[in-house]
Amino acid sequence: MAVIETKNLSKQFGDFTAVDQVSIQFKSGEIHAICGENGAGKSTLMNMLYGLLQPSSGELLINGEKVRFQSPRDAVSKGIGMVHQHFKLVPSLTVYENVLLGHEICHNYLIDDNVEAQTVQDTIDRFDFDLDAKSIVGQLSVGEQQRVEIIKMLHQDVDVLIMDEPTAVLTPEQIDELLKQLIALKKQGKTIILITHKLDEVKKCADRVTVIRRGKWIATVNNSDVSKEDISTLMVGRSVREIKNDKGHECSGKVGLKLEDICFKIPSGKDVLDHVNIEVKYGEIVGIAGIEGNGQSELVNILTGIIKQTSGKFIYEGKEVIDSSPLKLREMGFALVPEDRYKEGLSKEMSVWENMIAGRYKEGYSSSKGILNKGAIRQKTMKLVKEYDIRNCNDITIKVGNLSGGNAQKIIMARELSCNPKVTVMSQPTRGVDIGAIEFIHSKILELKEANKAVLIVSSDLNEILNLSDRIYVMHKGKIAGVRKKAETSKEDLGRLMVGIDSMRSQDEQELGRDAYR
Repeated sequence: MAVIETKNLSKQFGDFTAVDQVSIQFKSGEIHAICGENGAGKSTLMNMLYGLLQPSSGELLINGEKVRFQSPRDAVSKGIGMVHQHFKLVPSLTVYENVLLGHEICHNYLIDDNVEAQTVQDTIDRFDFDLDAKSIVGQLSVGEQQRVEIIKMLHQDVDVLIMDEPTAVLTPEQIDELLKQLIALKKQGKTIILITHKLDEVKKCADRVTVIRRGKWIATVNNSDVSKEDISTLMVGRSVREIKNDKGHECSGKVGLKLEDICFKIPSGKDVLDHVNIEVKYGEIVGIAGIEGNGQSELVNILTGIIKQTSGKFIYEGKEVIDSSPLKLREMGFALVPEDRYKEGLSKEMSVWENMIAGRYKEGYSSSKGILNKGAIRQKTMKLVKEYDIRNCNDITIKVGNLSGGNAQKIIMARELSCNPKVTVMSQPTRGVDIGAIEFIHSKILELKEANKAVLIVSSDLNEILNLSDRIYVMHKGKIAGVRKKAETSKEDLGRLMVGIDSMRSQDEQELGRDAYR
């Protein structure tokens, strides 16, 4: 008997059908991967399994019993837990306090800290997780914080663990450790449902794979019977090619963007950026690798005018940039694809067309008196929607919040790249984006190189960094830990630099990475 079974499960939002009569069986003690493009319905389906959404029609069965969840509490009571892509932890609390939040152990109306800590530590030890229940969560690595999220669910004795894009912010070593932990949980009888677009990880750990496309069930296959190419073809409906920068390190030689001894201090006096030196030439793609929280966000914010460096020089085409406001940088030819698409790149409550001209309304979309030209806006927006294959928005007045993350990301790409920028700064350009959209976005990035533009990519995805970059800078604790030519490095080499092992090979690397040009 299946531990979970969906029978013709559907979910509609108005006239839009997000999940269309999907029937799947999830077996006890298996890792079952759910794959599909952005907007395919994966998250909607999982949210119904976890009680965040209620089905419009169809049945959900747990151990053969028909159920209808009204909330996640109902799902957890039936043994179903979910670890979300964005962690829901309180950094200032300990591990055990986070695990027991809302389920505190009291004695005479007082919380018994010692009993709580030992109870959670017992759960940690039972599943062989390397954690101290009394550690402060904010002082843990990203990988350790994810373990806390998993322990939160396991402590409630769930039998089914839904993992939503669990490796998005992990290093290669942390990913390997997580996959080992998931396999160990499977051996203890747990069922793992893995939502991911990273097919390398699917091949490493999944027993079976279900593919959903445009809300419909396409196939459920044994992982051992299919290749990555087979899965991607099922996901997209066509063969998908991996985009790579194979044309060699050819560039004009003219430096478009240069940072000299950039430092940034936060009010406490801590150096978040410590004498950072980077340069990007026209016709070159430069990648920035590193574990999140090592200064990459602050670096991008300086390059886009959101914050000002404490010291050092920001140089564009040989001249120091004094006025680095976002508007001035746009006028100079800078474009930005931000790290957080909804916080920094889009307004979920505004329409597709409004987001498409955000920050660009003066560029042919309005009169000298500031009156918007609705006809020109509609024509341009429809053209970009078609060119960038932005789906489920035939009506450009629809709110962006109603689109999938991948389609929302394409709106940012369309807005920024359609303005023919000289320098493009991209932070996590394909985070949470499916394999088909990744192919498209990567092809657009290579088009910038071919058009002799300067491109800087910050990404936690080492495959992305290695596939696209000509040169790679690695950041660790706010410093440049090393610079590598793509042809002379590997994921393992970059991973060591990311955690502070194997410091810079020479002083030349510290000074603008000159060694990487030899």
